[in-house]
Amino acid sequence: MRVRGCGPAAVGAGLCFAMLAACGGSADRDPPPRAPRVSPTATGESPPTTATGGPAVNGKVIVIDPGHNGGNADHTEQINKKVFVGNGYKACNTVGTNTRDGYSEHAFAWDVANRLARVLREWGAKVTLTRKDDTGVGPCVTERAAIGNRLHADAAVSIHADGAEPSGHGFHVIEPVAVGKNASIVEPSRKLGTAVRDAYRSGTGIPYSTYRGRDGLDRRSDLGGLNLSTVPVVFIECGNMQNPGDAATLSSAPSRQRMAESLAAGLESYLR
Repeated sequence: MRVRGCGPAAVGAGLCFAMLAACGGSADRDPPPRAPRVSPTATGESPPTTATGGPAVNGKVIVIDPGHNGGNADHTEQINKKVFVGNGYKACNTVGTNTRDGYSEHAFAWDVANRLARVLREWGAKVTLTRKDDTGVGPCVTERAAIGNRLHADAAVSIHADGAEPSGHGFHVIEPVAVGKNASIVEPSRKLGTAVRDAYRSGTGIPYSTYRGRDGLDRRSDLGGLNLSTVPVVFIECGNMQNPGDAATLSSAPSRQRMAESLAAGLESYLR
């Protein structure tokens, strides 16, 4: 997710996790001015899943990092605080982007994360989210990453939507590169990234990003959630909120359910 300015000053992309540093995409460019915030579309419950299978995730520990948070925009001093992300300092967290109609990235990520958690729990996985609601602040990307590390997660995924130029469309999965302590998880994270990429493309029909990465995959060293992780982890930019076609898909509840089920299938494939 390319991030918006927090108040008058723009903030760079935070990673979302600390799980994953709250951001992704080309986070250093500011998207269009923020539209009025809208309420999250999900609470803790999701509609019944139509996904089947998932024996490989039974008993596995999976951490889901819904990017950003609903209270970040009102607490810019707190989220702008610099934290060490393995190879430098970045903002604790960021605000995220939104569609032109005002559907926020933080609400999108929260909704998809809860739908995904429900599918995985039905399959027997032990699932933890890095934030408990969509009205709070943070946590910092360092803490998001630390959650997966403390739990010795079998896999972690950070959910985002990008704020790129409107001409760009499609999704991409971001994998880590070696930055200090994360070196041992780079290769398994690439396997996780490929599994998530393949399942998401097959399950949603959304094409690979036309503006970032190659064949739906990208690698970055500037995201704290990837740099600080000691468990296999990837970010996914599920689409570009500034592109009208992607925005319509991201704003659709049935589409978000398909995204969640596709992500679950990707995790199941990786853990098989």
